[in-house]
Amino acid sequence: MHRLDTQIEIESPLDRVWAILMDFPGYGRWNPFIRSISGVPAIGATLEVFIQPPGSGGMRFRPRVLVFESGRQLRWKGNLLLPGLFDGDHLLAVERRSDTHVVFHHSEIFSGLFVPLYKRALDTATRQGFLAMNEALKREAERT
Repeated sequence: MHRLDTQIEIESPLDRVWAILMDFPGYGRWNPFIRSISGVPAIGATLEVFIQPPGSGGMRFRPRVLVFESGRQLRWKGNLLLPGLFDGDHLLAVERRSDTHVVFHHSEIFSGLFVPLYKRALDTATRQGFLAMNEALKREAERT
């Protein structure tokens, strides 16, 4: 098992940050890491997600939504080929600090037989992708 945890403070109301995260059609405009998402964010639903870590051609997968709490968190789990080989439990969460300040938590727990083979790429390119998305979300939410 391997975990990536990132977070960023955003000077913006929670409702605005959450609206940007849930505007799946808008991802291609502002998000350099998760280039697209389609589907309905509902527990048990399947999403279509395309990620593109820096220096990568990208990867398309179909994770299942595990948790959806409006205004708080979206969590999904996807896998490469078959469950148990390379699984990712991905979290996008917003924590209110004040009426105009939130912390965005972006993390993923990777598990499966292939995780040791990809650990270096997870700690470099994938982590860079998370951080780039966090910064882009901050810019998008804070622009007037």
